[in-house]
Amino acid sequence: MGSAVGAVTARETVVRRLGAAGDAVQGVALRRLMGLPERVQRRLVGRPVVRDGQTLATEIQLLFALQRITGEAGLEADDHASAEARADLVRQARLASGNPPVGECHDLVVEGAEGTLPARLYIPRALLRTPEVPGGRTPVSGTVDPLLVFFHGGGMVRGDLDSHDAVCRVLAEEAGCRVLSVDYRLAPEHPFPGGAADAFAAYRWTREHADTIGADPDRIAVGGDSAGAYLAAVATLDAVAAGLAPAYQLLIYPVTDWGAVARDREMRSRKLFEEGFLLTRDFMNAAEAAFAGAADSDDPRLCLLAADLAGQPPTYVCTAGFDPLRDEGEAYVDRLRAAGVTVEHQRFDSLIHAFIHLLGGRESRAALSDIAGALRRGLAG
Repeated sequence: MGSAVGAVTARETVVRRLGAAGDAVQGVALRRLMGLPERVQRRLVGRPVVRDGQTLATEIQLLFALQRITGEAGLEADDHASAEARADLVRQARLASGNPPVGECHDLVVEGAEGTLPARLYIPRALLRTPEVPGGRTPVSGTVDPLLVFFHGGGMVRGDLDSHDAVCRVLAEEAGCRVLSVDYRLAPEHPFPGGAADAFAAYRWTREHADTIGADPDRIAVGGDSAGAYLAAVATLDAVAAGLAPAYQLLIYPVTDWGAVARDREMRSRKLFEEGFLLTRDFMNAAEAAFAGAADSDDPRLCLLAADLAGQPPTYVCTAGFDPLRDEGEAYVDRLRAAGVTVEHQRFDSLIHAFIHLLGGRESRAALSDIAGALRRGLAG
């Protein structure tokens, strides 16, 4: 009993001190706590959380314990698309992710479906060369580099270049490729097909301007996380139909069925993990209503599980054990394989939705390195 009381007291002391510090200090402290030895974290959080035969990573359990004390657990559905909610997502991502090193990054614009979109080009240190050209540095001897067109997550209602800045830095450095992170129009201001149309337009722009940004047009991948992974998949569908298939597809815990709520076809994991694991049922319902509420939920560009997947490029899909989206992501893997697509799938059993931002945690960070490794192999060409 005494040890349990001591653990609670230690947690509360840490939280009080964090609350009195600025964001920079809070971020450093949070990432250090996430990186504590597992045995120390276990003493702080108590018994393991086990569900569906999986054990939640202790670093994630510690994060949730801190969130409960501070009242910040979960993605709130109320005002999910407000300016305050969008700014808070960026703030939380920066606290969790920090500012990993990268060779260079350049802000630029690309063409979307109905105008220009903000974008950011990341160049890993291993690929820095001279002379400079608009949008980045040109390679030597006429060679060109592999590139990932990346779309951020956020339920189609949140997220921007800054919310996923750290993730793109790590992907660029560890995959050894350029990363072009593309913003897109958000709902509810721009419901379906707004962001989906932007994704294909941005990919097509990238192919057409590959020489400007130092990319090899034959080694361009598309990818993203969550809603961004959905956009990557839709862009790939459109690209295959247009005869412009990317070389590779990187899907990180993707949304694959925006009609799940409307058509009452939610998979088991949505119910198993609907509360208490960051991504909540209320947020998913609100995001679906904002993005796809007025559209036909059987449209194959909304329900990817109903799409014709013939001709898709080699694909990597990862899912998280404690993610409501786990089962629909894995159903998409099955659909890809049934269509004859080469697929690599990893389930990170102990992790949650959005784990790629938790760069201070050992298991979360190692998983992102695995993802970057898959991208490196996929673009090795």
